[in-house]
Amino acid sequence: MTLSGSSGLPRTWLLGAPEVVLGMAEEAPVYRELANRLASSGFRTLALALAGGKDVDVAAGVPSPPGASPVLLVTFRESVRSDAASTLDYFRQQGVQIKIFSGDDPRTVGLLAGRLGLAGLPACDATNLPEAPEALASCVQDNAVFGRVGPQQKKELVQALQRKGHTVAMTGDGVNDIPALKIADLGIAMDSAAPATKAVARMVLLDGRFSRLPGIVAEGRRAINNMERVSMLFLSKTAYATVLALACGILLQPYPFLPRQLSAVDGLTIGLPAFFLALLPSSRRYLPGFLGRSLSFAVPAGIITATAILGVNTYASLSGGYSLLTIRSATTIALTIIGSWILAVTARPLNAAKVLVLAGSYAGMAAVMGLGFLRDFFLLEWPPPDLLLVSVLTALVAVAAVELLGRRVAFGRHGADVTFASGRPAGSVEAS
Repeated sequence: MTLSGSSGLPRTWLLGAPEVVLGMAEEAPVYRELANRLASSGFRTLALALAGGKDVDVAAGVPSPPGASPVLLVTFRESVRSDAASTLDYFRQQGVQIKIFSGDDPRTVGLLAGRLGLAGLPACDATNLPEAPEALASCVQDNAVFGRVGPQQKKELVQALQRKGHTVAMTGDGVNDIPALKIADLGIAMDSAAPATKAVARMVLLDGRFSRLPGIVAEGRRAINNMERVSMLFLSKTAYATVLALACGILLQPYPFLPRQLSAVDGLTIGLPAFFLALLPSSRRYLPGFLGRSLSFAVPAGIITATAILGVNTYASLSGGYSLLTIRSATTIALTIIGSWILAVTARPLNAAKVLVLAGSYAGMAAVMGLGFLRDFFLLEWPPPDLLLVSVLTALVAVAAVELLGRRVAFGRHGADVTFASGRPAGSVEAS
């Protein structure tokens, strides 16, 4: 702010970091020593000075002119959010690295970081950070707390983490966080953030509660993990239906199922279970490669299922003496057994809710074969003992193959490397 003094010369009020604002004034050493003591005690400290002259222009990191006269020191006591420590503990347990980028004095930031469970990690002075990209990337990789970080430096630190292969999520609420929030993989703004900050963020915490983040992570994991699980069910059905259609067309054989029979099996082993599985919570960490994992299980599982069905169908056709209805009943029983095991494999790890879903699916299949009016509706009958034995044994061999496949394809067991950067040390007063 520039005013005209009694002499008519412009005078400027300067407010900012003590080491920048105090400059070379005669009283500066006394104020600077007091500011250092306050910063070391955990107080956020700013200096107010009055400068004269026509060309006062103090940029970030550039000392004020020698004529600036210190007036007073302004201090703020940071109040760490009550939920900050537990929220950061959650992310650490999930393998997420925590980084704090603050514009405050490194000593103040270091003390506040200690209250958040980051004790023992030194706070780096960003004014001494290397400019070389590789050196900067190594520095941000090896340290967790940074003070005196300018807006452009926050952006460069996020970029350095990304160059190291990290996925970066960042929170902030000041305009100085905007460059970093824009390039972060996920920018999160608080409700108290400046309008421009909220405009560039991909997510805004409307109630400003830091503790909402674990729930957001859990919801995202539920959606993508359950989508992956359900996709494996539907893709395996697509795979075996395609193989069966091609094989029957080439071999000029009748299709092994009637539409109503296939609808019953699909509904009980895929459709209804998938509906409930998609709604269940899932906290497994996401691993990139969704499509590859889904296809690496679904396509082989579909081929295994189709091979088993064609085996039963071929045996019954070559043996002779079986009606088309009997053959289709045998293949339907085999498909039911295999499909139920594909469902069990994709539902893992099991819990009470998933066991209940599986139990309901098996109960429905038992009702279709056990109740006469349902058998009549779906045009099913119990095959002769020899054909039933072949159908069950072939299905069990396919089940063993699906089980081995499921153990080999370890989908969703590891998490992506995520770095959580914050433009402030999770306090109620902005540290920027």
